[in-house]
Amino acid sequence: MKLFKNQKIFNAASGLLIGAVNGLMGAGGGMLAVPILKKMGMEQKQAHTNAVAVILPITVLSSILYLVKGYVTFSDALPFIPAGVVGSLIGTWVIKKISPLWLKRIFGCFIIYAGVRLLLK
Repeated sequence: MKLFKNQKIFNAASGLLIGAVNGLMGAGGGMLAVPILKKMGMEQKQAHTNAVAVILPITVLSSILYLVKGYVTFSDALPFIPAGVVGSLIGTWVIKKISPLWLKRIFGCFIIYAGVRLLLK
């Protein structure tokens, strides 16, 4: 899967960008990770599932830092965690059933929706 002249530099730069976006915005790293992983030659579903694996440690670290610095309290986040866990289980089940074409379309619509919402609100 080596497509770039200096793959290690590309991987490090990509990881830095994904981590910075995810830490800064609280999300969005996956929106960068999926296209980067696809550019590296992964299939659509493989890129999505690997993006989750990339984002997990970044999100855990960001969460810990935000908790330690007092930007968020666990009690504020707690109401969302159970439904988030259920949602992730549903997403894991759905990704097995959905075609790569529809996954790509849904992902594209989500990115457009998120971008328009951020620009207009």
